[in-house]
Amino acid sequence: MKPTLVVLAAGMGSRYGGLKQIDTLGPSGQAILQYSCFDAARAGFGKVVFVIRRDIEKDFKEVIISKVSRSIACEYCFQDKTDLPEGFSLPADREKPWGTAHAVFAARNNVHEPFAVINADDFYGKEAYQTIAEYFNTLPDGAQNQYCMVGYPVANTLSEYGTVSRGVCNRDADGNLTTVVERTKIIRENGKIVFIEDDQKTEIADNTPVSMNFWGFTPDFFGYLGKYFADFLRDNISKPKAEFLIPWVVDQLIKTNTAKTKVLTSNAKWFGVTYKEDRPTVVKKFQELTDAGEYPADF
Repeated sequence: MKPTLVVLAAGMGSRYGGLKQIDTLGPSGQAILQYSCFDAARAGFGKVVFVIRRDIEKDFKEVIISKVSRSIACEYCFQDKTDLPEGFSLPADREKPWGTAHAVFAARNNVHEPFAVINADDFYGKEAYQTIAEYFNTLPDGAQNQYCMVGYPVANTLSEYGTVSRGVCNRDADGNLTTVVERTKIIRENGKIVFIEDDQKTEIADNTPVSMNFWGFTPDFFGYLGKYFADFLRDNISKPKAEFLIPWVVDQLIKTNTAKTKVLTSNAKWFGVTYKEDRPTVVKKFQELTDAGEYPADF
């Protein structure tokens, strides 16, 4: 069974200042996520499921799905703030979506096979898709609780224009994830990488592996999402900015010895658009990749 790619494309892009999920960055107007889908298709993925907002449906179908569907089967679903477990109702002051884990939960009726999860606005590199596809190929039919993630050195994931949010990872001797902690303000200052929390700065090594939200799961993960989303809401539903995040769910599964998550490494090069000032650099990199023959000029 071919794996599925779940693309999280419902984010608001507030720091970027626009709808970066469908911003045209490639030489023929491609969005970043078109490159992701192209890489997934040639790595052997069978379909793509986009998680989007209802208000971008029309533009997304016209700009993205009409092109991506030429090379791989496409579906989409909506991340809806009102999609809550039984017994919970949407607070009146809740404006933003519930976070990345809730976005994955939105795809529960579309995905019935092993699947990878990515951000729409991150370029992960073709090797990363090959690496995660190879991992899926090692799993027996019906495998459960055997997950993975593609890690990147934190030094390779920064923006020159402000702080970034990353899941900082630790591994055991077998290469399995032991902890993943979301650090929402990581930046290089005076030649050193630090994360800022409660006005305190803590240095981390350049080669520290971080999660760029490139995860690999089997379908049983949706059941855990439902359970932990209810737990999250009991503690956080009254907090209008609290987010239900993938690293937090994975961390709970590790702590309870429920699942193992292999940290995969590859020589893929990550880049992305966090701030609008990142855009010219990304445009240049896509042109360079096209000139080098890594991607066709138009697809």
